[in-house]
Amino acid sequence: MSGAHRVGVNLLWLVPGVVGGSEEYTVRLLHGLADLDPPDFEVELLALDALRHAHPDLVARFPTRSIGLRGWAKPLRVAAETTWLPAVARSRRLDLVHHAGGVVPLVRGVPAVLTIHDLQPLDLPRNFGRAKVAYLRAMLPRSVRAARVVVTPSRAAGDRVAERLGLDRARVRTVPHGLGPELFDTVPAAEVDRVRRCWDLRGPWILYPVITYAHKNHATLVRAFAALAERHPDAHLVLAGGEGPAEAEVRAAVAASGAADRVRRTGRVSRADLDALFAGAAAVAFPSRYEGFGIGALEAMARGAPVVVADATALPEVVGPAGTLVPPDDVAGWARALSDLLDDPVAARRQAEAGRARARAFTDAAAATALLDAYRAALTET
Repeated sequence: MSGAHRVGVNLLWLVPGVVGGSEEYTVRLLHGLADLDPPDFEVELLALDALRHAHPDLVARFPTRSIGLRGWAKPLRVAAETTWLPAVARSRRLDLVHHAGGVVPLVRGVPAVLTIHDLQPLDLPRNFGRAKVAYLRAMLPRSVRAARVVVTPSRAAGDRVAERLGLDRARVRTVPHGLGPELFDTVPAAEVDRVRRCWDLRGPWILYPVITYAHKNHATLVRAFAALAERHPDAHLVLAGGEGPAEAEVRAAVAASGAADRVRRTGRVSRADLDALFAGAAAVAFPSRYEGFGIGALEAMARGAPVVVADATALPEVVGPAGTLVPPDDVAGWARALSDLLDDPVAARRQAEAGRARARAFTDAAAATALLDAYRAALTET
């Protein structure tokens, strides 16, 4: 459209299947943007060739300019961001480039919007390689200074960015995760029965569906389950997710719990299995000590599960009054909160209904609208 602002979205950082939740967030956000089809913006994607193969439906919705680099070759991707990317921005006469992967390249040429998903590599450096931590310690402060607007998925993440990197809070905008309407569809009872049989879940189950990273704090949940197990002899704890750096600690906690025979380790599960586990859960627990958003808690609420989350970082913001908050390392508090939901199905159902109602506010359209507001703010910044 004539007179529309031209925006390029830098996705050279997005290596499909490698970058985790930031890939899902970004892809969903861009689909929401395409659905809005804003008349005052023309958006194009600047990406690796791999994006065409991993997300052909997304590429079909936007003009896409790609470069033939292997995603694992990070030095080449960084080089492309300082050579190929600014050259494309100039040739395309872009008004704005949205760097969606946490860093503004050393050479940029046009005004920038920057997305920072969280500051975990700076706040929890032990969870990352030394080279990555050193790179981000060097690049993030200059990146936030170079960007006209910084986008984070939660107010909590935005507060942390402003505090840690010395950024004016007024330059930070919240663009939350969005959910598609399919996540509110009723999961058939037959699907819930199928996962029940698959993992031999003879009674109610508590679910925690994340990889075993240290900050996810599985051990606290395992200890809390052990504390409530005698009172609820038919309950199970389901730990769904792949093995991460804290796997040995989690295995040791399960072995020492006295309830190992009632802890199910499913490994990574399909989307259909996860939805059925959500739908059938008596409670979904998220004792994570650190989250930039907490999409799993939001998905659990959309699927109608009552949630108990850590009173830390972004999780209280996501669940609001529809979830139960517990300090992340309070084993007795976790045992009590989860036991209360098992003891009172009526209260659990009320909480689940409140969670579904809250989750409905987190739409793809709302997230995309917030992103457009960030673009407009960047374009009016002088």
